[in-house]
Amino acid sequence: MSSISHSAPTSAVKPNLHKTLFATCIGNALEWFDIAVYGFFASYIAHAFFPTSDPSVSLLLTFGSFGVSFLIRPLGAIVLGNYADRHGRKKALLLSINLMMLGGAIITFMPGYASIGLAAPVLILLARLIQGFSAGGEFGSSTAFLVEHFPERKAFIASWQFATQGASTLMASAFGLGLTQILSESQIQEWGWRIPFAFGLLIGPLGIYIRRHVHEPASFAQQQPEAAPLKRLFGRQKELMLLAIGLMVISTAVNYMLNYVPTYATKTLHLPGSAAFSATLLAGVILTVVTPLMGLWAEKVGRVPLMWGSLILLLVTIYPAFTLVVNHTTPLTLMLLVGWMALLKSVYFSTVPSVMADLFPIGTRASGMAISYNIAVTVFGGFAPLICTLLISATGTSLAPSYYLMAVALLSGIALVRSKQRLS
Repeated sequence: MSSISHSAPTSAVKPNLHKTLFATCIGNALEWFDIAVYGFFASYIAHAFFPTSDPSVSLLLTFGSFGVSFLIRPLGAIVLGNYADRHGRKKALLLSINLMMLGGAIITFMPGYASIGLAAPVLILLARLIQGFSAGGEFGSSTAFLVEHFPERKAFIASWQFATQGASTLMASAFGLGLTQILSESQIQEWGWRIPFAFGLLIGPLGIYIRRHVHEPASFAQQQPEAAPLKRLFGRQKELMLLAIGLMVISTAVNYMLNYVPTYATKTLHLPGSAAFSATLLAGVILTVVTPLMGLWAEKVGRVPLMWGSLILLLVTIYPAFTLVVNHTTPLTLMLLVGWMALLKSVYFSTVPSVMADLFPIGTRASGMAISYNIAVTVFGGFAPLICTLLISATGTSLAPSYYLMAVALLSGIALVRSKQRLS
């Protein structure tokens, strides 16, 4: 039986735009802040928890734990998405943010390999699995919560889901840049890398408090919950999930490529850490500011033209952009590459949440979006740093990441063609 109250008072409550945005986006921000920090400080985490005689092997192990944790995201999407469709978006949002904080606490306070041996990498993996499970249900529940509260502003309101990812990248980059300026390399290695993770723990309780004081969307509260959303989803809506996955893959690939930039810049291009974090700081600013502006623009010109424009531009420019950086490696060219990727991502990114929401009916929306999103993120995003590291090693060229981005852009283009009739 559902625990949703279908009383008139619940459905009659007029949602507050700012409170609703904050309640939903803070969990998304916390999720992506921890992900970005883990990616940005991968070389330090590798030294602390995955020490080997070969630094490249340590880095691969670190990115492997980064990617393996994403394997559990589809399970989290199934469990928490189903929970949100049957028992309410609010309860699912509260559960996911509590789990995020638990995983963050383990990473923040756990001793390194030198102190506890093999328990260190095992516990790091456990923490990432907990965070991956909780993040698995966050996107579907929070996006459904937003578009169901404000269906008349769905393109704009849902774009804030990904604008908060930009804000998280911005904060993580600021920490990275600040720490490289304030602390010595040895201080960052010894304890400084833990500071941003500790900061993430501080904002969690505020998110929990706000989420406890929001109401279910009227359109969800007034209807009879789907008795078996997963059965309906996998029985009758498999094509919808495939379309949603396809639309998402380029967006998530670019996002994780931006997280990979500090490692790519320092290990492959041999630029200083400050240059890498400055570039990702620029990306965070662009993603935070431009994404909601593109959401507003999509309300006027439509979502499909923006999606096509960004896909085509990425396909024809990403290889020349990487070529420029590899042949003329400077902090400026790195910032131009990262800024261009962030701009194209903002245009495409702003439309994706509302489009995915439109693909699914209310009864299976949280499950459908969560599962589709996390399959895309797991396969094409979470392993992107590892794939790019392996591609560079296998091909011997620093241009390998551009090949990967072009391939996934083609996949999203195919999905956009197939789903065009459903979009407006």
